[in-house]
Amino acid sequence: MIQKILLIQTASLGDVILATAVAEKLHQHYPKAKIDLLIKQGYEGLFEHHPFLHDLWIWDKSQKKYANLYNLIKHLRKEKFDLVINVHRFFTSGLITNFIGVPQRIGFRKNPLSFLYSKRFPHKISTAKNGPHETERNQQLIAGITDDKPAKPRLYPGKNDFAKVSEYKTKKYICIAPASLWFTKQFPEEKWVEFMQQLDPDLYVYLLGSKNDTTLCNRIIKASEHHNSINLSGKLSLLESAALMRDAHMNFVNDSAPMHLCSAVNAKVTVIYCSTVPEFGFGPLSDDSAIIQTSEKLDCRPCGLHGRQSCPKKHFRCATSIPIQKLLARL
Repeated sequence: MIQKILLIQTASLGDVILATAVAEKLHQHYPKAKIDLLIKQGYEGLFEHHPFLHDLWIWDKSQKKYANLYNLIKHLRKEKFDLVINVHRFFTSGLITNFIGVPQRIGFRKNPLSFLYSKRFPHKISTAKNGPHETERNQQLIAGITDDKPAKPRLYPGKNDFAKVSEYKTKKYICIAPASLWFTKQFPEEKWVEFMQQLDPDLYVYLLGSKNDTTLCNRIIKASEHHNSINLSGKLSLLESAALMRDAHMNFVNDSAPMHLCSAVNAKVTVIYCSTVPEFGFGPLSDDSAIIQTSEKLDCRPCGLHGRQSCPKKHFRCATSIPIQKLLARL
């Protein structure tokens, strides 16, 4: 009998959000089991109001990374888990999986320590049409103890999160998350400006992001001269942002974490793909979602699985050739 489960995903924000689909499916099939989640420090706010996660384990990678890892493994060994599911594919999570004394250890073959797992599965990313979504790749890890159909990722903003953003919901509004950690995954600043210049002046526009995106958002608002625009970057938590995006007339985002926030609350979303492609399997999962990308046939696209700090070909046509009319059509 499975009574206590550890789910591991210590990668980026988007990966952590997608991993919640595994927790959802496990809870559906084992509602009385205690499900714990291990993530890296910085994302714990996502799970502040989660209704069924039992314990949240945090790995601080920012300093004394391996000392913290050792202490984490030592504490996890005391928990006596029945099952550990590792959706992370790198060495350190393999150490955790194999050295906390859990009899059933499931993960991906790409992990260097997967040869020690009880069961391991392939994780294949390609550009083929109709390829699997990341939630489907993750689902195969637990298909043998649940079923073949993946759940959707889900987050649970609380009453305080909705109360914090309620003042912004009195008028019709859209949200724009214009930034990305990678240059080639970010719709160009001048294109966001062009888009906002063509919006109805009575439509409220909220720009979202981290504190690091504040300057970018200010420049976009100033250049667009759209007066009903408010820069909320750095002012909302992740759950507060999700609560605001849930009820937006539309959300416009890059291939980045805000897309997954929308999926996790089933918010309407339009995703702009520049250097990456949706065939990689990380696309939006909201009921009302659309992908916008260039119609030009570019031999250089995609230029990698992840974004780059600059366009290798110096033209960035995968982004600059996308007409603004495609975004406007979603309104």
